[in-house]
Amino acid sequence: MDDSFIGKTGGEIFHEMMLRHGVKHIFLVGYPGGAILPVFDAIYNSEHFDFILPRHEQGAGHMAQGYARASGKPGVVLVTSVRSDWMRFKSAILWAISRSACKWNCMVTSIAELPRRINEAFEIATSGRPGPVLIDLPKDITAGILRKAIPTQTCLPSFPSIASQAAKRLMEKQLNTSLGHAAELIKVAKQPIIYAGQGIMQSKGGTELLRELADKCSIPVTTTLQGLGAFDERDEKSLHMLGMHGMAYANMSMQEADLIIALGARFDDRVVLNTSKFAPNAKAAAVEKRGGIIHFDILPKNINKVIQATEAIEGDVATNLKMLIPMLTSISMEQRSEWFNKISEWKAKWPLSNYERADSPGGNGLIKPQSLIEELSDLTSKIDKKTIISTGVGQHQMWVAQHYTWREPRSFVTSGGLARPDALVIDIDGDASFNMTLTELSTAAQFNIGIKEQGMVTQWQNLFYEDRYAHTHQRNPDFVKLADAMGVQARKVSKPEDVRASLEWLVNTDGPALLEVITDKKVPVLPMVPAGAGLHEFLVYDREKDKARRQLMRERTSGLHGS
Repeated sequence: MDDSFIGKTGGEIFHEMMLRHGVKHIFLVGYPGGAILPVFDAIYNSEHFDFILPRHEQGAGHMAQGYARASGKPGVVLVTSVRSDWMRFKSAILWAISRSACKWNCMVTSIAELPRRINEAFEIATSGRPGPVLIDLPKDITAGILRKAIPTQTCLPSFPSIASQAAKRLMEKQLNTSLGHAAELIKVAKQPIIYAGQGIMQSKGGTELLRELADKCSIPVTTTLQGLGAFDERDEKSLHMLGMHGMAYANMSMQEADLIIALGARFDDRVVLNTSKFAPNAKAAAVEKRGGIIHFDILPKNINKVIQATEAIEGDVATNLKMLIPMLTSISMEQRSEWFNKISEWKAKWPLSNYERADSPGGNGLIKPQSLIEELSDLTSKIDKKTIISTGVGQHQMWVAQHYTWREPRSFVTSGGLARPDALVIDIDGDASFNMTLTELSTAAQFNIGIKEQGMVTQWQNLFYEDRYAHTHQRNPDFVKLADAMGVQARKVSKPEDVRASLEWLVNTDGPALLEVITDKKVPVLPMVPAGAGLHEFLVYDREKDKARRQLMRERTSGLHGS
């Protein structure tokens, strides 16, 4: 029993529990409401926390998520009450509303259970596959005073429980058998590939073990969008990203591989696309017992959910790799030469550098998004400190994923200036995406967070809907003036020859800064796999086809687009 909380209010207990869990930063909503005031009053002027006040609730959520992904620690957000109907402060059933969006949630019904619930929240958020949790704190709980000693240990069931020791031994036996089969498949496979997702980075020591596996058995590595940075793309075994907008050679390697080793990846629809056309060689090899699909995942529900696994390895990825690697026989690059030669041919046939440049014959002289990202990648590679890149969602996200050279884990996230104050943090955003959260420029200015903002979804409408650009164009404010009004240094660049100098200014400026880049508006993200197609049925850049595409675009839009 813990008697240290006796005489404290719920708000003061919250303060103490944050200290016990090592919280350094707390994100507060821009407008503290009455329901959360007992907590605000308890943490008021606390010397233990840095408080960040975003201008919008969604900004607080984005910041906390980015903080968590960049640091590996939980991001804490405080939000006031939610009204359930107009002009009445009737409490909404928040735990029910948020259930589908959270890994776990609860409403505290007694001040005596508050410490235990906070402990449970931190344990659940950080264990297994990390995810968001929510605690609903009613005002009577945070304003109330605790009068007795209470238990603070969690009531979460341990796994495996004491009652399931026999089941644990059976699982360990099955795991050892599965790992042995996996080792044998890796030994006999002629064309293996490692498919790494975000789970490999969330598993402690996972990226180091990924490299050890790839090096020991000379296996090429491709990553998901969320797995970028898990494997150094400067390594000759790197295939970069795969999927709908992945590298053509990564997609071909996945389709031609006789063994796929999935590490912390879910086989989501942006990677698999048409399931009936996915990985035909690996499926055939599984039948002949010379390959197949080995799936490592911490969540049993993800295994066999989309693609049937030949061997399912449940549990922490890094822990299981530590057991697998000693079972493996070393295989040199020379022994895999036939496979790597085939991959080299695909890289030569479909290089990512194949796109129209500003100075290409017949080019329009505009800044190309691909060139911009390549310049930024080259510039940041020469900087001593780590660079963290964030993006919104859209074409700019895919250009960054494709054309930036990823070298380190946790370098591609949604935020990070607070979690990694030693790092250079650059956000690359499209105009529409930036408009949704631009108010947070003033937050960065207020707290002098050195975030560098670079502003740059019409592709499907061009390719598949005859250039009917429904609701995808908008009139933008003057971003430079807007940034200046918020106390953020800003510049605009529109000429290709000025890009390098502008990026150098952005990177070297102290404090938050914004660079508005005027790019060619109708550059498609390629490669691209159309919906319903197989992973190998991708579209790539073709100069003559692109010229015809732009001409057709001009005709369909009466000259408004396509120049």
